[in-house]
Amino acid sequence: MKPIIAMALALHLLGSTQVFASIETPNETTATMQIQIGKSGTQPSYNGSAEYFTGNVRVDPLFTANNTALFSGGYVTFEPRARTAWHTHPAGQRLIITAGVGWVQEWGGPVVEVCPGDVVWFPPGVKHWHGAAATSSMTHIALSGILDGKSVQWLEKVSNEQYMQ
Repeated sequence: MKPIIAMALALHLLGSTQVFASIETPNETTATMQIQIGKSGTQPSYNGSAEYFTGNVRVDPLFTANNTALFSGGYVTFEPRARTAWHTHPAGQRLIITAGVGWVQEWGGPVVEVCPGDVVWFPPGVKHWHGAAATSSMTHIALSGILDGKSVQWLEKVSNEQYMQ
């Protein structure tokens, strides 16, 4: 009985192998592909504007919003003591801390330390800032929602006193 079961299993596997072998792998450059791949390095990095940032900040754009995904993404690196100005997001913002040690603060709240793997959510309209800690750089991926064509409203700069509290 065992040889018959083994033979049946072998024939089944052989048949399955032939079926898998006949499946064609799609060509990645096929014009019918609907997925989009943003290739690393195809968008130029830029320095954060002194109007909206204190210290050295580098922004590497990842993607822009489109009709079906109303949010944009960027990879942002803050040198020690570098930070954003106070600002709000009409559709909120999510940060994924990827390297270093950073600080975030909601208006009227305490400064909170964030580390790699932490995920921060700033609800729509919440006044806040974020940046590197005093002695460490910090990098995060920022995902910002878009509402009525706007993703951010910049406000006053974070003073040294506010930053160091």
